[in-house]
Amino acid sequence: MELTSYLKIYPCLDKQGRVLAVATRRCAVLELSEGLLERARTNGLTEKERDTLVRLGVLVPDRALEREEVRATFETIGSTSRRFAALVTLTLECNLACGYCFEDPFRGRFVMDDHTAELLILRLKEQMAIGRNVTVDFYGGEALMALPLLKRIAGHLVEAARELGVTFTFNIITNATLLTRQVVQDLLPLGLAAVRATLDGPKDIHDQQRPFVSGKGSFDTIVANVKAVHDLVPVDLGGNYTRDNFRRFPEMLDYLVAEGISPAALKAIGFAPVMPKADGSVSSDLNSACASTDEPWVIEASLFLRQEAITRGFPVPKLRSAACMIEFEHDLVVGYDGSLYKCPAFMGREELRVGSLADGVGDYAASHNLDLWKNDECLECAYLPLCFGGCRFFRLLKTGAMEGVDCRRAYLDEALEQLVRQDLAMGKSAA
Repeated sequence: MELTSYLKIYPCLDKQGRVLAVATRRCAVLELSEGLLERARTNGLTEKERDTLVRLGVLVPDRALEREEVRATFETIGSTSRRFAALVTLTLECNLACGYCFEDPFRGRFVMDDHTAELLILRLKEQMAIGRNVTVDFYGGEALMALPLLKRIAGHLVEAARELGVTFTFNIITNATLLTRQVVQDLLPLGLAAVRATLDGPKDIHDQQRPFVSGKGSFDTIVANVKAVHDLVPVDLGGNYTRDNFRRFPEMLDYLVAEGISPAALKAIGFAPVMPKADGSVSSDLNSACASTDEPWVIEASLFLRQEAITRGFPVPKLRSAACMIEFEHDLVVGYDGSLYKCPAFMGREELRVGSLADGVGDYAASHNLDLWKNDECLECAYLPLCFGGCRFFRLLKTGAMEGVDCRRAYLDEALEQLVRQDLAMGKSAA
C-alpha cells in the first residue's frame, strides 16, 4: 500500500504531534498522529488502520494504477452515470440592466420558439427512455420572463419521467425579482428542486450593480421575494463582488438575518468576483473585476466572505471535487435557438458551438482540448481532483484559445488549508 498522490498534510495548530490529512480525491479530512502517518508511509499499520485509510482515500494499492484511474475519471463517469443535466436558456431577455452582465454582448429579445421547445422535450425524453434521470437548470436572461414556456416544458418532462420510471427535477437560475410565493407554489408540482438568486451586497452596492432596466433599484424586491419563498424551496444565494466593495458584503448578511431570513433555511451562500463579459470586456464602472482566480485580492476576498458567512450561521459550499462541465459527457448547455454548447460561458461563440438539438452533438475533443490536464505535471499534482485543469473561459481570456491549463495551484496553495480549518471550526461550533 502507498500514500495517495492526491494528499495534502497540514499541522494541527493546537495539538502537538498531530496533523490534518486532506485526501483531495475523496475530499476527506482526517486528524492523524504523526506516528500513524509515518507508519502509513512504511507499511506498519494494523489491519483496521489500513482499512480505514484505504476507505478514506489516503492509502491506495498502487500509485501508478491510481494515476490511470484518475486519467479515466470522466470516461468512467460517462459510462456509468444514470444522470443527464442540461442548462437551458429559455430567453435572453432580462428586466435588469447589470453593468457587468456576462450575456451583454449577445443579449436581446430572443426567446425559445415552440419548435425548439418541442425538440428539447423530445431529446430529454430520449435520455429518460434509456434510463437516465434528467435535471434541468433554467437560465437566461431572466428565465422567469418566459414562465409559461418553462411550465410547459417542465410539465411534459415531469409526466414523461413518471411514465418511464425515472426522475425529473429542475432548478431556476434567477435574479429573483419575479420569484413570488405563488410562482414557487405553481412550480413545485412540476419538479422545482431549488433556485439560485443573486444579491450583490448591501442595498446601495446592489442597486448600483443590479438595477431594473428603468434604473430603479432591485434590492428590496429580491429580499422580499427570498423572504417569501425560502421556507418553500431551497435557495442558493450568490453575489458578485469587486476588489473595491467585497468587505461590505457582510452588511447584507446581517440585513437578511434582521429581515427574518433564517441562515439555516438557505441551501448555501457563496460569492464570486465579477468576471469579464463573454467578449472579454469589462464595464467601465467595474474596472476592478476579476481576470484570474489566483489574483491575491480574489483569494483574500473569497476566504474573508466565506468566513463571514460561516460566522453568522449561513451554510457555505463544502470542499469537493470539481471540474469544468466540458469534461462531463452528459452535461450540455442549450441555447434559446437550439444550439448546443459545453459551457454557458461559450454561448454566442459560433466556433465553440458543439451541435444543435436537431442534429445532435458533434466531436468537440479538439476544439475544447479535452485532454489538456492529462500531462505529467497535472497528474502528479495533489490538487488535480479539485480543478482538473481549471476554467476554460479564463484560459480563453488569457490566451485567446483553450491551450494549456488554467492552473489553480497558486489559489489552492494559499486557500486550501484555510478552507479546511474554516470547515473544521464550523463543525465544532455546530456540535
